[in-house]
Amino acid sequence: MAAEDTSVDADAVSDKIAAVRDDLAEMDGVLIAFSGGVDSSVVAALAHDALGDDAVACTAKSETLPAEELDDARRVTDEIGIRHEIVEFSELTSDEFVANGEDRCYHCRSMRLSAMYDHARELDIGVVCDGTNASDTGEGHRPGLRAVEELDAYSPLLEHGITKPEVREIARQYDLSVADKPSMACLSSRIPTGLEVTEDRLSRIEKAERLLRTWGFEQFRVRDHDDLARIEVAEDELDVALDPDFVRAARDHIGDLGFDHVTLDLHGYRTGSVSPDDEDDEPLVEDVFSTEYPTGE
Repeated sequence: MAAEDTSVDADAVSDKIAAVRDDLAEMDGVLIAFSGGVDSSVVAALAHDALGDDAVACTAKSETLPAEELDDARRVTDEIGIRHEIVEFSELTSDEFVANGEDRCYHCRSMRLSAMYDHARELDIGVVCDGTNASDTGEGHRPGLRAVEELDAYSPLLEHGITKPEVREIARQYDLSVADKPSMACLSSRIPTGLEVTEDRLSRIEKAERLLRTWGFEQFRVRDHDDLARIEVAEDELDVALDPDFVRAARDHIGDLGFDHVTLDLHGYRTGSVSPDDEDDEPLVEDVFSTEYPTGE
């Protein structure tokens, strides 16, 4: 995985912060689709600065959101001092989402943002903001962005050309604990395209990743290939993943969740490694049982 470019122009960042605040200050109120990640946290901090109590952070709770992420969302809203609302819904009510086709993220984002708009209307708020930043549009297969456009959510980071490194810099200026938090996609992103999304699969992925978090890993995924769990960790954490004690713990505890095989991907963590590639629309990771490998026979 390529390293993230962290270089920023301090003056440019200051100008962009001021521009976002000015834009938001002209609105009567905003509801921020709030995941607790660095992007939505920065939007929430800027909105709270601009609008005070007229800015509301809202987190959508569903089967695809790890419990730890909801805890993070609550903690970060406390740091910011912004009002925090939680709405509940289930992506599993959508046949299109459950089928896990190439546009799964589109259906997920559509449902999630629709829940935000419904709650915004209940609060008499006319604008829903999300955390899409200027780097997101160049990151390959991102069907969720189509939902943002169709539902006309306001993306202040994108609108003002704020890139991911600049987002992290703004988070540091606000002293947010998530300034260096790795990106965290919903649990369904761990299931290869075409393999049905079920509550059981989401639950065992969450439990498996909790083990990795307990062991201190920072950037990781557990990909669910039906009978096989494929662990991805950042390249600089591979040594820890190869530790015999962790190997035994992963084999025993993750295996007990319903997997016949538990493997470590030696390529390390890669975003979208079970999602369709935007160039050829084929999964980036083939079925590990479909290939005949040479043997010593």
